[in-house]
Amino acid sequence: MVTEKSAALPTLDLAVAAKDPQTFRRDILAATHELGFFYLVGHGIAAERFGELIGLARRFFALSAADKDEISQLKSPQFRGYSRLGGELTNGAVDWREQIDIGPERAVIDGADGYWRLQGPNLWPTALPELRPAFEAWAEDLARVGRALLRHWAGALGAAEDIFDAAFDDRPATLIKVVRYPGTDDTAQGVGAHKDSGVLTLLLVEPGTQGLQVEGPGGDWIDVPPLPGAFIVNIGELLEVATGGYLRATRHRVLAPPVGRDRIAIPYFLNPGLDAQIPVLDLPAELAGRARGVELDPDNPIFNTYGENAWKSRTRAHPDVAELHHGIRPAGAPSAY
Repeated sequence: MVTEKSAALPTLDLAVAAKDPQTFRRDILAATHELGFFYLVGHGIAAERFGELIGLARRFFALSAADKDEISQLKSPQFRGYSRLGGELTNGAVDWREQIDIGPERAVIDGADGYWRLQGPNLWPTALPELRPAFEAWAEDLARVGRALLRHWAGALGAAEDIFDAAFDDRPATLIKVVRYPGTDDTAQGVGAHKDSGVLTLLLVEPGTQGLQVEGPGGDWIDVPPLPGAFIVNIGELLEVATGGYLRATRHRVLAPPVGRDRIAIPYFLNPGLDAQIPVLDLPAELAGRARGVELDPDNPIFNTYGENAWKSRTRAHPDVAELHHGIRPAGAPSAY
């Protein structure tokens, strides 16, 4: 029987890692072997930046429909820009949220095929010019935090600290989502239960709100409220692959708020280059003996190359964009027109 409960995630302090890396690495292994989620403090991002980003998000979502639709994702073959309320799917069901998707600012590749079609420019709203510099700076700062975490994971797993670096050095395919969950009196999902398809996620959640839940080892759903000044961190499927399942990507979901309330969340997904393959680590014997193997789902294959995972995820989540720009209608998806 699936139940729901509240349970505090472990809190890790990245500032402590500089003084006592062994303790930090022991703690990060314990957190992500058992549950795959933790709070992160001591990350070096000033507290006022959290409020600034939440405020900018609220200003964007308060714009007129015309101003938001100026950057409609339907105008972007790269799946960038604004998705209207109900414009994204998880497991084939509508997510009750509106959002902006922001990736690395790069030129389109002429004649690109497959996942290389994800590379291209972002769409930025004319009515809120402050949005672009704030989120470009945010992406740079969170890349630094995420890559520091990867080095600690590598060391904790008995590998060279820089073993993951090469996958991220050449044009990483990071992604930011700026999300608003409006209230509803329905049972609509904010986001359906899923695992993240990349390497790791750093999540900023508006203080005083709730809705994120993580699936516990017994199948229960654990409430994960925001912690002031902390990121909520979770690993993605590729880090599970890299460790033979010693680290486990965990299913999570978001409940839609009740009527009269809404919620802002800003996840940052640290992903390698589109053509990168995450190395599979040769774990020390004491860790390898506790590796559970990669959890496989025939309906949701995990590919070795990150771009294949990203292409799978984007086309499934946004079948209207996939059909309009790429002539693809994922299996089971309704026609966009």
